[in-house]
Amino acid sequence: MSAGKPARYWHTVRHLRPVQVWGRVRFRLARPKPDLRPAPALRSPSATWVRCARRASMTGPATLSVVGAQRTIATAMDWNRADWPKLWLYNAHYCDDLAASDADARAEWHRGLLARWIDENPPGRGNGWEPYPLSLRIVNWIKWALDGQRLDDVARGSLAVQARFLRRRLEVHLLGNHLWANAKALAFAGSFFDGAEADGWRERGLAILRRELDEQVLADGGHFELSPMYHALIVEDLLDLVQLARVYPGRFGDEDVARWREASTRMLDWLRAVSHPDGEIAFFNDAAIGVAPSVGALTDYARALGAPVNAEALPALVALRDSGYVRLAAGAAVLIVDVARIGPDHLPGHAHADTLSFELSLGGRRVLVNGGTSTYEADAQRHRERGSAMHNTLTVDGADSSEVWASFRVARRARPFDVRWGRDDDATLWVEAAHDGYRRLPGRVVHRRRWELQESALVVVDTIEGRPRQAVARFRFAPGIAVERARDDATEGEVSGAQAPLRWRCEGPTRVSIERGSWHPRFAASEAIDVLVVPLRGSTLRTTFDWG
Repeated sequence: MSAGKPARYWHTVRHLRPVQVWGRVRFRLARPKPDLRPAPALRSPSATWVRCARRASMTGPATLSVVGAQRTIATAMDWNRADWPKLWLYNAHYCDDLAASDADARAEWHRGLLARWIDENPPGRGNGWEPYPLSLRIVNWIKWALDGQRLDDVARGSLAVQARFLRRRLEVHLLGNHLWANAKALAFAGSFFDGAEADGWRERGLAILRRELDEQVLADGGHFELSPMYHALIVEDLLDLVQLARVYPGRFGDEDVARWREASTRMLDWLRAVSHPDGEIAFFNDAAIGVAPSVGALTDYARALGAPVNAEALPALVALRDSGYVRLAAGAAVLIVDVARIGPDHLPGHAHADTLSFELSLGGRRVLVNGGTSTYEADAQRHRERGSAMHNTLTVDGADSSEVWASFRVARRARPFDVRWGRDDDATLWVEAAHDGYRRLPGRVVHRRRWELQESALVVVDTIEGRPRQAVARFRFAPGIAVERARDDATEGEVSGAQAPLRWRCEGPTRVSIERGSWHPRFAASEAIDVLVVPLRGSTLRTTFDWG
C-alpha cells in the first residue's frame, strides 16, 4: 500500500537534518552576486599532475560523448537546452575530458572549449553555475593547468570568479557527496591561487573535508551513501587530495594527508569486495559502469602516488559490517549480497529498493544481475529502475520494499535485521537476514532470506512471515544467458550461455514463468535479458542454481 501524498512527504522529510531544511530555503532565496574582481596571483607548483585513467569524452572540437549520448554544443543555447537531459548537460559543464587519458592530444579542442564556456556562460547563470558542476569543473581546469597546459588571464579570472561563487553556494541542503565535491574544489582553488583570499578558500574546504571524512567513510571503508559508483568517485577524490598535497607541499598538514591515504586504502579494499571478477562494480543503489574509474584504474592511480595498496587476494568470506554487504567466493563463483540499509536516513537520494538483493558471477562472468541505472530523469523509467522488481529480491503485493519516488526521494524504508553469516563444516558459506520494509502493508509481512554457496551450487531460501496477497521472487540473468525449462509447468530447467553448465530448480508450491526484462549497465543503455519470475504459493521458496 502506497502512502498518500501528505504521508509520503512526511515520511520523506521527517528524516532530514535541520541544516538541510533551512539550507534549502536559503539556497533558493539567497543567490549571491558574482564577484568579478581580478584573480589572485598563482602559487607555483612543485610537480606536474599525474592522471588517473579515464575514458576520453570529447570526439570533436565541440562534440561530447557522455552518459551514453553524443551531442554537439553548436551554439551558446546548447549549454542549457531544456530538451536535453539535465545529467548530460551537467557532464558537459564538468569538462572531464581535460583530465582524461591522452588529454594532450586534444589540447587545442580544450582551449577552444574553455574559451567558449567562459564566453557563453555568464557568471552566475545557467547549469554550469550550479554548485556541483561548478565544483567538478574547477578541479578539472586546475588539473589541466597542472598537467602542463596554460590558463590564460581570462581563464584564470573566470576560475577565481567560480571559486568565489562556489564559496557562497555550498550545498549544505544536500550534504553527502555534493558537499564533499564543493569542499574538494575549494581546497584545489585555494592551493592553485596564492594570497589571503585563496587561503580562506583552502581552509574552508579543508574544514569541511575533515568533518565529512569522519561521517562519510565508514569503519569498514564503505562510503555512507552505499552506492559503489559514488564510492569509487570518493576514492578518486581522496587520491587527488593526496596528490594535491604533493604538488603544493606545506599547504596541508601531515595528519590530513595521512588520513586521506589511510581512508583511500580502506575504500579501495571495500571497492574490491563489491566488484565482480570482470573488474567492474556490482549494481546496488545508483550504479553504472563508465561514470567512475574502475577498481583497477584506481589501484594503478594509488600506486603511482605511492599510496598504500592491499595486494592480497580477498578471503572467501568478506563481511562489510558497517555498510552491510557480504561477498562470498567458492570455486568459480562469486556472490555479492545486500543486507544493508538503503543509506543514511537523511540522505537516501541514490537509494534503490534493493534490500536482500544479490549478484552472482561464475568463471569471471556475471550470471545474475540487478537492473542498473540508465537515467536520473524524473520519469517512469527512473522509478522502475529504483524499484524492487528490477533487483534479485522479493516484491510483496506489487509494492517496493522501500518507497522510492521522484528521482531521488524515499519515504518509508526497509530496515534489515537478524543479519548473520558464516561457514559450515561442509565448506558451505552462508548469509541470512530479514527486513521489515513490507510491514507497512496490510499483511504485516517480513521477508527473510538465506543464501548458501558451495563450489557447485547456490541455494536461496525465501521465507515470508505475515499474510501477503502476493509475493514474487525474481532472478535476473545477464545478457546473453537464456533461461529454459523442459515444459510449460516445470519448476526446473537449464540456463545456456553461462561459463559452465547451469541448472535451476524451485521447490515449494509455485508456478514459474520466464519473462523478458532489461539491464542497464551504463547511462542511456539498455540490454534485453531473461528473468525467472517465481510467485510464492506458500510461506517458503527454495531456489537452487547448480553448476556442478
